[in-house]
Amino acid sequence: MSDFETDVLVAGAGPAGLLLAAELALAGVRTTIVERLPERPPYCRGFNLNARALDLLARRGLAEGLVAEGHRVPHAPATGLPGPLLLDGAATDHPFSLGIPQTRVEEVLEARALELGAEILRGHDLRSFTQSADEVTAVVHNGRFGRTIRARFLAGCDGGRSTVRKQAGIGFPGVDARWYALLGDVECDLPYGPSAGPDGRSLFVIPRPGYVRIVVREDDPPSDKDTPVTLERLQAQVDAVLGRHVELRAPRWLSRFGDAARLASRYREGRVLLAGDAAHIHPPAGAIGVNVALDDAFNLGWKLAATVRGTAPEGLLDTYHDERHAAGARILANTRAQVALEEAGEEPWADLMRRVAAHPAGNRALAEIITGLDACYEPGGHPWLGRLAPDVPLRVSGAETHLAALLHAGRPVLLDLTGSFAAWPAVVTASSPSISDVAAVLLRPDGHVAWVGTPDSGDAGLAEAMQRWVGDVPVPTSA
Repeated sequence: MSDFETDVLVAGAGPAGLLLAAELALAGVRTTIVERLPERPPYCRGFNLNARALDLLARRGLAEGLVAEGHRVPHAPATGLPGPLLLDGAATDHPFSLGIPQTRVEEVLEARALELGAEILRGHDLRSFTQSADEVTAVVHNGRFGRTIRARFLAGCDGGRSTVRKQAGIGFPGVDARWYALLGDVECDLPYGPSAGPDGRSLFVIPRPGYVRIVVREDDPPSDKDTPVTLERLQAQVDAVLGRHVELRAPRWLSRFGDAARLASRYREGRVLLAGDAAHIHPPAGAIGVNVALDDAFNLGWKLAATVRGTAPEGLLDTYHDERHAAGARILANTRAQVALEEAGEEPWADLMRRVAAHPAGNRALAEIITGLDACYEPGGHPWLGRLAPDVPLRVSGAETHLAALLHAGRPVLLDLTGSFAAWPAVVTASSPSISDVAAVLLRPDGHVAWVGTPDSGDAGLAEAMQRWVGDVPVPTSA
């Protein structure tokens, strides 16, 4: 086993690849990232971490520093609704969206991965790979010469045009874009927010530090959507929409995006797995791209690590596809629905959705759906089952702490709130002033609840949950 150059080879050093590498390295898994770009791009793709992403990052102690740097907004971004989706009262420990550059998030995740021992090879492009029952052999190139890397697994976190996905033969069904929009980070004198022209068309201006981001639909997209966007092209489209000339200056980043929606037919093919945009693309409604990528990586990391270490129960790695493919389908559905709502005008169903959003309970439910806060991998009888456990206050060994802190090491935890489970593995005995109907709870390393014991149920079902999610661990003979 020691002749492998790395345990897991990760293609792509975006948010999904960096968090996955950090999760694997936390578990002692040798991890190498290959990234075709020699350095992080100077432009910033996104500026939003949502409540779900912050909750997950908090389970590794990574949220607090980001929250201290960013700007809190008490609602979730959404498209097509007359008002904001408020997060007050939502099922989250972070009832806000955090304005923070994606580049900064990547810096934090990269530092974490490197600190834990992951290797990052920038300027290395994954060209091809083959896989057998035991390994993956990849060919990477740094622009001067090629190199072969052998690994146990390959994770494709290499974007919507994923080389890994294509070469693995994984389908990418979905719908093509019906329209395209231009995005430009420039300087100009337009006011923030929407600006409408004489014929009713509009563009949107988003404030950024030292510049603005302009988003405007393209009237006549090129036959090849990969044709580079020029400042002249953006200027002409802005002028056409406004019916007048407003000078655009000092372009930092120019790009094009559409409303295409595609979902990989499977997230695993043998020893190859997909995460982030390699697994799904969708309209940008809800500003959830980076957040979903982090969600994928957080779900995959501990499962892949246990598989590499040989401690995973049978079928554990397959639950990554089961859980996140279903989540991906919901993401495509809700982003496409937001676009349809924006375009629906006075359609009766659109009026109904707007009325739901205006109702406090409906508003909160939509906020949880769009941000993924409603994620429940296996619902059961108790409200916590299958969901991310709330970060309740705890007292452990006489010290004040919180539930999220128990997960910083990335290991499963059996949280014993009654002192009745001391003989079980992975147990942490604690008390909590805010919990009365739970005797114990089995937390997966990602914080989702795998089993709940109530004062009346004892340890019924715990042995089975342990075997399914933790593996072959000794359990008390009484169980």
